[in-house]
Amino acid sequence: MTRIYVGPTSLYSLGQVGELSLLDAFDGDIVIPEPVIGEVQVEPTATNLTEYRENDIDTGVDEDHIDQARSLLGDSELGAAVTVLAGVLAHRTSDDRSAVAVVSEDRTVRRMAQGLCAEVTSSFGVVVRAAIEDKYLKPSQAKRIVRRIDQHGMHLTGELRERAVGEVA
Repeated sequence: MTRIYVGPTSLYSLGQVGELSLLDAFDGDIVIPEPVIGEVQVEPTATNLTEYRENDIDTGVDEDHIDQARSLLGDSELGAAVTVLAGVLAHRTSDDRSAVAVVSEDRTVRRMAQGLCAEVTSSFGVVVRAAIEDKYLKPSQAKRIVRRIDQHGMHLTGELRERAVGEVA
């Protein structure tokens, strides 16, 4: 994957439990547009995000595609969803679904990104990927992270949580 756009919902999930560094398991450039950062104001996520951004995270907005993203979403404000989808529009290719990805819990953003040929995952997918890709993150640690995220507000149904935990194993 070339560019991975992260939305505020996933930043909240991973930031609440201090696990934003798991985003580094992706093979590509993490992009957190400024409007997304602006929506992350809850502690400890905001502090954890400030520290994570010290790793030279791209915060740019793909200005050339803002109007098209606004039109697709029917949204006049330059918010997180618009900037994430503008990034997808700027970097997508129909023959390579791995050219751009979105990490978000927002159903509208996820559906739209998938329809625009982007890979899509959630904060739980980030944990699963990190467990698979990172030889230092043991499955038992990943399971604890999934449970902590679940306890901090991103609730899963029992079936989905067991599926996420099962995929880690």
